[in-house]
Amino acid sequence: MKPGMKNKICARAGQRKSVVRLTLTALFASLITAGTFISLPIPGSPVPVVLQDMFALLAGLVLGPVLGAASVGLYLIAGALGAPVFAGASGGIARFLGPTGGYLIGYLFKALLGGAIAGRPRPEAPVSLRRLVPGIIAGSLAVYVPGVFWLKIVLDDTVRGALLKGFVPFLPGTVLKGVFAGIIALRLRRITADLLDG
Repeated sequence: MKPGMKNKICARAGQRKSVVRLTLTALFASLITAGTFISLPIPGSPVPVVLQDMFALLAGLVLGPVLGAASVGLYLIAGALGAPVFAGASGGIARFLGPTGGYLIGYLFKALLGGAIAGRPRPEAPVSLRRLVPGIIAGSLAVYVPGVFWLKIVLDDTVRGALLKGFVPFLPGTVLKGVFAGIIALRLRRITADLLDG
């Protein structure tokens, strides 16, 4: 094979990988956005139950920390620019200054930490529950660090009050969403591993 032909083949393979990465990033940003249509209020809390956080975790588990965080970043940028992608089909930079602003930033932590612990999917490496389960747990809890911290500041509340409004009521849902994310990730990681390295 001539060197020029080999370079063209490598260039095409590189372009294909870039297109696949961009497509998967946009796809998961769209999934996170789709979670906006399910928003349930919690009595006594300004923070609703949503599905965006589950899809943010799934992005990290399925795509790895970099592409997963890129998906969340794309979603957050769209919302900051005014697209109605946040809970209640709202958008705008002001949402980051409200009670749920810390949780929105926490989605990045969720994808990054969950994806970093679970590891980037690779065709040659089987899905390891020993890494996936800790990734789900750490990623699921990571959103509450900036979320509760910012909620305390916005509401001018005590730490206990912020935990009771922004953490305790959400634990059962967090467990359920973590289980669903893990089941889905087990299947999708095999597919995306082939796509990302193919």
